[in-house]
Amino acid sequence: MEINVKSEESSHGADAQQTDAGAGLRRAWQALRGIRSGPLVLLIAAMVGIFWVLSPYFGTAENLSTTALGFAINGIVVIGMVLTLISGGVDLSVGSVLAVVGIVTARFIDAGIGHEFAVLIGFAAGLLCGLVNGLLIGKVGLNPLITTLGMMGMARGASFVITQGTSISLYNKLSPAMTYVGSGAILGVPMIVVAFLLVAVVGDVLFRRAGAARKVFYLGSNEKAAILSGLNVGRLKIGVYIFSGLLAAAAGILTICRFKVATPLAGNGLELTAISAAVIGGASLNGGEGSAFGSALGILMLALIRNILVLENVSVYWQDLIAGIILIGAVLIDHMSHQRRTR
Repeated sequence: MEINVKSEESSHGADAQQTDAGAGLRRAWQALRGIRSGPLVLLIAAMVGIFWVLSPYFGTAENLSTTALGFAINGIVVIGMVLTLISGGVDLSVGSVLAVVGIVTARFIDAGIGHEFAVLIGFAAGLLCGLVNGLLIGKVGLNPLITTLGMMGMARGASFVITQGTSISLYNKLSPAMTYVGSGAILGVPMIVVAFLLVAVVGDVLFRRAGAARKVFYLGSNEKAAILSGLNVGRLKIGVYIFSGLLAAAAGILTICRFKVATPLAGNGLELTAISAAVIGGASLNGGEGSAFGSALGILMLALIRNILVLENVSVYWQDLIAGIILIGAVLIDHMSHQRRTR
């Protein structure tokens, strides 16, 4: 009898544990569904599991660190890109601004001018590019696509004019602080990754809670209604493109800190990667939607895909083809979801 009683108690205990575990999983699933980017989190988790099986090198500390460093700088640019998309615009100049800021900063450092002053000049160059974009789009009323496409050409051209097509080496010329930012770590996490995480977290909080950010969402959802409600649409657009320019500048400075060289080809094609990541993360090309958190997940997903392609020795040409397919697929999904909402 005692054996039977103990057996039943053991059985009931196991059932209770299974019930608690099941309830816990259901609560976790419901919580994840409540997060707008929940499905993307699950997809990334599944990708990590699959890639871990496909390649024995995927889960190594060296590969994960290299992957994180690779997408962190691009991720900073994506946070700026998503705000322009939320406003109903786009910024195609981010990659070129990254390059010209890196070139300008490196040129001043190479000339022996103080590192702090050189960095300030670099940020000023990014701010200027964003300001010009914002004024032409917000005040003059030019199309964002054409305006930022023009700035893309101007900034890239300026990079080649300044360098005459050559790179600027900063080996043994960076300050200890810049060297630490480029190659140092906090608790094993590279400083560049820390910088990206700070930008992503602060950006997500601002996008959700700042009054100016809510106005940008309103602007992107319905610009005519925003104008009629008394919002200073022009000033908002200027602020959006300055924000994008400053983050592109930060990415440019971090790039020279990491590689200790400035090249006019830096950031080439970055605008397409940024748009893809933002749209994958929930931003809409029609404006009024997007988040910093979702965009960070989007750039992480793209980085994981590119990493496994490299580990599997897939040709660079195929990688570009796959990147283009992902961009078109993201835009197609955004278009279909927009059509469903407007029915």
